[in-house]
Amino acid sequence: METVLITGGTGMVGKHLTELLVLKGYNVIIVSRSKVMARRHASISYALWNVEEQTIDKDAIERADYIINLAGAGVADKRWTSKRKKEIVESRTNSGKLLLKALQTIPNKVKCVVNASAIGWYGADTPISLKEGFKEDAPADSQYLGETCKLWEESIEPVSLLGIRLVKLRIGIVLSNTGGALAEFKKPLKSGMATILGNGKQIISWIHIEDLCRMFAFAIETKSMNGAYNAVATQPTSNEELTLTLAKINRGKSFKSLHVPAFLLKIVLGEMSIEVLKSATVNNSKIISAGFRFYFPNIEKALTDLRG
Repeated sequence: METVLITGGTGMVGKHLTELLVLKGYNVIIVSRSKVMARRHASISYALWNVEEQTIDKDAIERADYIINLAGAGVADKRWTSKRKKEIVESRTNSGKLLLKALQTIPNKVKCVVNASAIGWYGADTPISLKEGFKEDAPADSQYLGETCKLWEESIEPVSLLGIRLVKLRIGIVLSNTGGALAEFKKPLKSGMATILGNGKQIISWIHIEDLCRMFAFAIETKSMNGAYNAVATQPTSNEELTLTLAKINRGKSFKSLHVPAFLLKIVLGEMSIEVLKSATVNNSKIISAGFRFYFPNIEKALTDLRG
């Protein structure tokens, strides 16, 4: 059995991905700050690392055939103060630096590293992107998230110079029942309100968590994959369409739609409101050309699946 080492394995995506990999017959090592965890399955083990001190369990690196790096502070978890923005960047770049140092100095058999990135790499839509979608060769945006993604990817890039295949998945908005953006969209529905953000026309490039985790597995198993790939569903949606589709699926006709003005979002969210109101149409033709097939290509199918 081959072994996959996952950093950030205790998060929303990491937990789902771990379950998928175990079902596919892999051993999984979850790297975390604390090793004191109940062992969920015979194929799952735990190892320690400390990103600030740049230390990692040597045995875990020696055992790994593949590394999936999901580590990084949640972008939308807290308001973007200067301190928080620095934490978001450094949690990603320092994780990449630590893995690079480990692979350079510890004897290993790692064949592939799959590194999470994000579609924050791209800026706001242009007339061309609205028609074709942003592709992987587009330059990084000069705004905060674009710069963050650029530094994030650069921190792990030297891995490819070690003869290890490197895949970077630029992930869209992840839809899951266990947290993330969908939970925030659902909150107002409990009181019968479908809240549309701004004018609602901004395009959201999203992905169902099942498809995302299958894509990580596909990346380690597909030897022809190298470089950056957009991890987004085939059919992007608008904020309004997502909100109203979610409301109809979960409440039928018993809801009212409400637009939250952009100025109010700016007051409540601060700088983060730029991303909430930004329209970004992202193209997934490269991952499809690699042979990946989506279970959930459109928003209605995805939200219906996640209704429970």
